Amino acid sequence: EVQLVESGGGLVQPGGSLRLSCAASGFTFSSYDMGWVRQAPGKGLEWVSNINKAGGSTTYAGSVKGRFIIARDNAKNTLYLQMNSLKPDDTAMYYCQVYKETTIQGQGTQVIVSS
Repeated sequence: EVQLVESGGGLVQPGGSLRLSCAASGFTFSSYDMGWVRQAPGKGLEWVSNINKAGGSTTYAGSVKGRFIIARDNAKNTLYLQMNSLKPDDTAMYYCQVYKETTIQGQGTQVIVSS
C-alpha cells in the first residue's frame, strides 16, 4: 500500500523558512516523479513543484519560484520542500504527490505564515 506522510509544517513569521518532508513507502520511490501541491483556506488545489525520479529536473509555480526548493533523497525514500522568504499567501495545507498510474496524495501538513 502506498503511503505518503508529510511533516514539518507549522507557524512561521513572514520572511521565515520551513522545510517540509514527505516519507514514502509501499512503492519503489526512485522510479517515480514526485511533487508538492497546496490548498489555501477556501481555495482550490494549487500545484507548487515537481521533481523527476532521479532528482535532476525540477519545475516550480511562478508564485514560489526563487523561494522554494524541491529535493529528494532516493536512499531515504523522502521528498523535501525547502520554503524560504515565506509570505502570508503561502499559508496552506501542503501535500506531496507521487505520479504513478494515478496520482496519489498524502494527508498533508499545515503551514501558517503570520506575524
